[in-house]
Amino acid sequence: MLIREQLERLEEETLSPYAAKSGRSRGRRLPQEKCDIRTEFQRDRDRILHSKSFRRLKHKTQVFIAPEGDHYRTRLTHTLEVSQIARTIARALRLNEDLTEAIALGHDLGHTPFGHTGERLLNNITKNGFKHNIHSLRIVDILEDGKGMNLTFEVRDGILNHTRSGRPATLEGQIVSISDRIAYINHDIDDALRARLIMEEDLPLPCIRVIGSTRKERINTMITDVIRFSRGQGRISMGSEVGQATDELRDFMFSRVYVDSSAKAEDTKAMYILEELFHYFMEHPHLLPEEYFKNIAADGEEQAVCDYLAGMTDRYAIRKFYELFVPSSWKQM
Repeated sequence: MLIREQLERLEEETLSPYAAKSGRSRGRRLPQEKCDIRTEFQRDRDRILHSKSFRRLKHKTQVFIAPEGDHYRTRLTHTLEVSQIARTIARALRLNEDLTEAIALGHDLGHTPFGHTGERLLNNITKNGFKHNIHSLRIVDILEDGKGMNLTFEVRDGILNHTRSGRPATLEGQIVSISDRIAYINHDIDDALRARLIMEEDLPLPCIRVIGSTRKERINTMITDVIRFSRGQGRISMGSEVGQATDELRDFMFSRVYVDSSAKAEDTKAMYILEELFHYFMEHPHLLPEEYFKNIAADGEEQAVCDYLAGMTDRYAIRKFYELFVPSSWKQM
């Protein structure tokens, strides 16, 4: 018996009846011979982890654009924190940890440079709009290495539906969705406190009384609550008290940090950079890198330009802007 087959049998014997089993996956977009050692979901996790799109997350904004400090989160560290929280919940509920990890690692691959600021800009100036979860799916299906990653249905579904409005087909996908929320609320509070955008005493007291006064306490309360109210159930959720406190804390962060704060002072500049790059490459599509230019015939110029811009890191977008629009010092040849 192959190692993969032994692992598939172990899943059937030990995981919850509600778990997605790798041996029963709904398959890949393109048929492919299975690995002798890894399960289908382990294979997907590895493909995401070794992709260029995943590596670029280390230079993409979470909340703070190009932060000076070494300890502010990036899109990559956010992804790793989501993965850790999601795996903890999946293991406690005896759900498929490999599938959960694969979805978590891939859920934000489609984020633009400059975080949600870049996402809003591309959504506003393109005819078809832009949503990072939809673009994440485009990356794993088409763009990575010019051919996509050919992932399983379950991983693709979890990536596409990780946003609050999504409806994942698996409980593992639901875990990533709620873990995403747990992670960003708590680490964004931590970063906002570090930046002195808010003070500890600013946090809404009714929420703090329910979920805790420190990051460690809050994360532990939220994870424990999810496990408590999801065990033996066909869905993943928080209880009403912790769920309400979490939503109120999220609303507080939107009003004080995400929308109206000095952290957003650079947003206008970031949007200007992306918009100028967008118009430039729409006028000069032949200057797109070949991997994006070749898609124009099938998807149109706007989609190809959008793909290129969305794949940029913060620093690459800034460097490309300088290269195209800022005069260089003259040098005698």
